[in-house]
Amino acid sequence: MYLDSRKMKILKAIIRTYLETGEPVGSRTISRYGELNVSSATIRNEMADLEEMGLIIQPHTSAGRIPTDQGYRLYVDELMDEKVREMSSLQHFFNTKMDHVESMLKDMARLLARDTNYAAMISAPRYLENEIRLIQLSRLDAYHIVTVVVMEGNVVRNHVITVESPVTEADILRLNILLNSALDGKTLDEISLSLIRSLKEQAGDNREVVMSILEAISESITNSREEKPEIYTSGATNIFKYPELSDNTNASGIISAFEEKDQLISLVNESKDKDHEIQVYIGKEAPIRSMQDCSIVTANYELGKGMRGTIGIIGPKRMDYEHVVSTLKTLMSELDRIYHDEE
Repeated sequence: MYLDSRKMKILKAIIRTYLETGEPVGSRTISRYGELNVSSATIRNEMADLEEMGLIIQPHTSAGRIPTDQGYRLYVDELMDEKVREMSSLQHFFNTKMDHVESMLKDMARLLARDTNYAAMISAPRYLENEIRLIQLSRLDAYHIVTVVVMEGNVVRNHVITVESPVTEADILRLNILLNSALDGKTLDEISLSLIRSLKEQAGDNREVVMSILEAISESITNSREEKPEIYTSGATNIFKYPELSDNTNASGIISAFEEKDQLISLVNESKDKDHEIQVYIGKEAPIRSMQDCSIVTANYELGKGMRGTIGIIGPKRMDYEHVVSTLKTLMSELDRIYHDEE
């Protein structure tokens, strides 16, 4: 079924208002939507057409309208089409940009190692403020729902939720609308208790289903935050230039840390919440045991909202701190400039 843009806007306004209030929606209420910019009389005519098409009904004489299952279905299909187009565009942008970022970070790690004569590492940026982009619910059977959560950066998580009371296709339609309308663009920290209470009230008999879905969303975001970042390294063999680090025990431990990279994650995790501060770890202050005869200087860079990575330089305790700190500041400024030039 095809609707022109004005009818679709009015149908969306009716559904969103009905979801919020649970009351039939009249033309005067819809006329307050700024994006419509038409008279109440025009809206009444459009609502009459929508009613003839079976998309809304008037439950009582002189009352407003409420959506039918067919209206919900059209709205959800349109909503999901919009989201798929948005995600396709975001995915193309993200993949193109991240391919470029990966190449750029590898080059910068090599540049750092060459410029300082120390070992260098850079972690790929991670989203620390994972925004919800799409929630897609599908009914496996009356007691099982597949929940697909798509987050910022094209991170996708799937869950199968078991419910105690049976859910219908109509329930799934309404929950898709409710959750996407309320949670699109939200981070986990922005899902407040008042928002949860509102969602539960609007869900009615499906309030427990909503709570299970919110738990799945929380788990998805938490797990994505804890994923290991990609780490690019260069110049590990530079340590052989410094006698105090080049004996067999020290050298093998440091080389192993750079080859296996798991130990470097502790350095990233130690630094990730420090904003743009430069951190200096000397000797036993280092969070990596094999580098406790070294000095480590780290800084965070940021590519857009909540997308952060860590730069680190590892060398002897007698490293040229002034040059290292100056180099890191220059690199952070350059990353910031490159990112914003490409926006």
